[in-house]
Amino acid sequence: MKSNLQIISGKYRGKKLVLPNDARPTQNMARGAIFNMLNEIIDFNIPISVWDVFAGSGAFGLECISRFNNPMVVFTDNSSGSVDTIKKNLSLVDERATLEKTDAVSALSRFGAISDLFFVDPPYSDFKLGLMFVKKLGKIAKGGSILIWEFEKVQETPRIDENWEVLKDKTYGRARFLILRKIN
Repeated sequence: MKSNLQIISGKYRGKKLVLPNDARPTQNMARGAIFNMLNEIIDFNIPISVWDVFAGSGAFGLECISRFNNPMVVFTDNSSGSVDTIKKNLSLVDERATLEKTDAVSALSRFGAISDLFFVDPPYSDFKLGLMFVKKLGKIAKGGSILIWEFEKVQETPRIDENWEVLKDKTYGRARFLILRKIN
């Protein structure tokens, strides 16, 4: 699907991204704002491991590839359409990444303890899936790791367990973003 979605900064700035047919991507403006907030939290020059969990188009992970210095990026999605789209979008950049067609919860044991930065954006219609994922991740993520959780702003404020510290809580359009840090 054609879109206005693009990589907004870094070495691949301006590359146009394609979307899967059933996508609800994080818009360029919101993604830019999230990365501006991350500038205060993360050193973009040190090696980092990123997991774009419910990857969709892969826009978040691709933005990390463009901005960070030598990131290790993992994309997971259980939709064949999303996986095909991410493959197309990855072909726009000259970088290696891991892409798996898998259920996010079943991939927790492989990627949850090794990643430094997580982007969790499950379908808006399945808020409970995101909540369950964040709770399970809190038990295995390493201390200091950062999680960005996107969900529809009409949802009640989720009860964040003691494994996470809320750093930012922002709303852009119909999307709400919690930026959390894993407590040691």
